[in-house]
Amino acid sequence: MCCNGAAAYNEKMMAVPITPEQIADECISAVNAGAAICHIHVRDPRTGAPSMSLVACREEVERIRASATDVINVTTGAGARYIPDQEEPLRPAAGSTLSTPEVRARHVVALQPEISSLDIDTMNFGTHAVINTPDHTASLAHTAQQVGTTCEIEVFDVGHAARKTLEDRLIKRPPFFPICLGVSGGVPVAPEVLLPMRHHLPRDANWGALVFPEPNFPWSPIARWLCSGWSRRQSLERAVAIVQILGGETASPAEARQIPGPKSQSILKGQKNVVSM
Repeated sequence: MCCNGAAAYNEKMMAVPITPEQIADECISAVNAGAAICHIHVRDPRTGAPSMSLVACREEVERIRASATDVINVTTGAGARYIPDQEEPLRPAAGSTLSTPEVRARHVVALQPEISSLDIDTMNFGTHAVINTPDHTASLAHTAQQVGTTCEIEVFDVGHAARKTLEDRLIKRPPFFPICLGVSGGVPVAPEVLLPMRHHLPRDANWGALVFPEPNFPWSPIARWLCSGWSRRQSLERAVAIVQILGGETASPAEARQIPGPKSQSILKGQKNVVSM
């Protein structure tokens, strides 16, 4: 679960933390509830819109590191959005953020988090498109790993190019894949979708699943239990409870750091599970 994501900030999303202090406090609360990893996006504190501000990202990271955990996962997804101008499609319209890999990874270089996301897919994403070309993906992966940051390879559809990324030895093995379900433009939230997504990952991959709420969410009793109007901390407490009910244990930040990847391991084997915020 992500603290605030990159979705539009509107009357339906007013509970999303947007200032560095709010975002850090949300992550700290989640760690206290059992999360091992904090995944963060940056928001414009005035408008709530997604932002690429290095100053704001630095404040978020420093607040989290000072109070909770240094297992921080920052996004590099910002800088991929493209909205074509209606009259001249080759010209970006207002709201486009398409940027060079250097701009998208500058906070990774400056702050050197333990993990950063690496979006592989080029796809529709809500009302706009996101563009992640092979050259941009390779550059982002190289930059992150040069400063000692692990890449988590986020995949939103079966047709992702992650296998080629691995074959070209751009990512250190074993790779870690969050399978992302429910984004408008990607695969839907359904168990029968998750299984083939998992099947198409490399055999040595560590993986987990991320569920993005849609208008018809919650989609199952468990999702309803997790996401029906609860705070982030309450959602994390319920996620931890589910892991424990199924016979597993959650990993601490220190234990998550020792798991290659990091990875989400099988609950059925009684191994420790990483709960990522």
